[in-house]
Formats: sequence, structure tokens, C-alpha cells
Amino acid sequence: MSLTMSREEREQFLAGVHVGVISVASVDGGGPLAVPVWYSYQPGGTVNVITGDSTRKAAAIGAAGRFSLCAQDENPPYRYVSVEGPTSTEEVSHDERLDLARRYLGLEGGDAYVSANPTGGQVVFRMMPERWLSADYSKVYG
Repeated sequence: MSLTMSREEREQFLAGVHVGVISVASVDGGGPLAVPVWYSYQPGGTVNVITGDSTRKAAAIGAAGRFSLCAQDENPPYRYVSVEGPTSTEEVSHDERLDLARRYLGLEGGDAYVSANPTGGQVVFRMMPERWLSADYSKVYG
């Protein structure tokens, strides 16, 4: 039996709340930059990651024009989705920052986070998924 998720399964999994890890070629010629991130995704849409416009992450994604993101469920039976594709960049709105913070911290926590961290100097990278990898071990060990 295949561990690979169907398109619907992988998109639903990626749309769930997970801390993702992005990987992108480093601008200094070293190994890839891999860092945990909050992200948003709706099936059929883009993977959206917000970061400061002067961070190593922003520089690396801007230079590469693409990144990979892996989201996982570390509780047995394990599941993961990894997705990679090209990006576009734009200034992030206050409302989008607030929605993302509330996704991960809840209503009160998200409001407090955004109030304590002003919106200025941040961008959103929107990645259009081109390549997918996935596994759902519950299909074998569930």
C-alpha cells in the first residue's frame, strides 16, 4: 500500500495548523537555510509566509525566487507534506498579519502579538506549489 497522500489529503493536511519548516538556498554560498515558520494555505492557493524584509530568510527567498516548506505531524503514526515552488513578494497588510497570528495563537494571543509587534518592515512571500511529497503512515500502521 502506498503511503502517498491523495491531492485532497495533502492539501487538507497542509491547510491545517502546523509549524512549517522552510528551506531555501543560502545567499552566502553555505548550506541551505532551514527555519521554522508560521504559514497559511488554502487548498488550491498559495503557501504564504510572513517575515521581516531585512531578514536572512527574506534575502534568501528573494535571491532564490522559490522555497520549500515541510509540515509534519510528529505524533505516531507520522504524516508529512513537503511542497516547493516559485514565489512572489508583496508588503503584508495588518489584517493578514492578524489572521496569521490568530491562526497560531488564538484570538487574544494573536491580537496581543500583533499589538506588540508593529506591521512595518514586513513582507509576505506567496509560493505557488509545483512539487509535492507526502506520506501518511496511518495508511500502513494506522
